Amino acid sequence: MQKLTVTFSVILYAIAVPYLEINNTHVFNPDWTPHVRIHEVWQLITNSVIGVLCLWLVWKKRDKWISTLLSMFITGGFLVAYMLKETYGGSMKYLDGSEKTLAGINIGVLGFGVAFLLLSITLFISAKKRNKMKQH
Repeated sequence: MQKLTVTFSVILYAIAVPYLEINNTHVFNPDWTPHVRIHEVWQLITNSVIGVLCLWLVWKKRDKWISTLLSMFITGGFLVAYMLKETYGGSMKYLDGSEKTLAGINIGVLGFGVAFLLLSITLFISAKKRNKMKQH
């Protein structure tokens, strides 16, 4: 299950997010400053490359622990940024006031929230298995 959970998370942050953000609402947004755009592209490239590393680790090297932690850092980092948005003037709404939601919940919060929860559960289960193996 841990392999599939990591894969699901990577699909979200390394494929879905760039797909949703390489357009005129983000990367090519004429209202964004060039400085903001470079940070956006940097974040997309970094997260996608980390995603490729996580897939290699979990499927080729069979290292579920590090790939799960890295995926938790990325998904959890978004959730923390979302929670702190009021402190720095952030928002998930577009300039026209619209927001991508599903069942009234922002899709980023929903997707990364589910991913972070699943990653946390699989990490907890993995840690319990590791501790049992060390005891025997």
